[in-house]
Amino acid sequence: MTSLSPVRSLFWVAALYDGVLGIIFIVAAPWAFSTAGIPTPETWGYVHFAAGLLLTFALMFAAVARDPLGSRNLIVYGVLLKVSYVSTVSWHWGHEGITDIWKWFGLADIVFVGAFLWAMGRIARSSESGA
Repeated sequence: MTSLSPVRSLFWVAALYDGVLGIIFIVAAPWAFSTAGIPTPETWGYVHFAAGLLLTFALMFAAVARDPLGSRNLIVYGVLLKVSYVSTVSWHWGHEGITDIWKWFGLADIVFVGAFLWAMGRIARSSESGA
């Protein structure tokens, strides 16, 4: 039987990571941008919408953490979120340059992609063994 405790922990960390970022970018975006040296956007609406998506995914990651077997179908959407962000950062990093903070978030999301794929395999092994 494969223990799902590491999978639960991974998705709690992912929920916390995306949730904290989402909250910061909703309630303190001007401060966060200024502190990180990020140019001010034309409108904060773009930032707030992205922050709302982060909060939505944080809730989804919490659902996976609570019930990895029952919510395993949601993990692929987390992978797609992270791949979307990494590919966006990679494109802009290579073509026009971006502020360093976005690069660090992209590197973190590469780690999350690998960890989520690992978790998918771990859950599959667990369900095969009848956990």
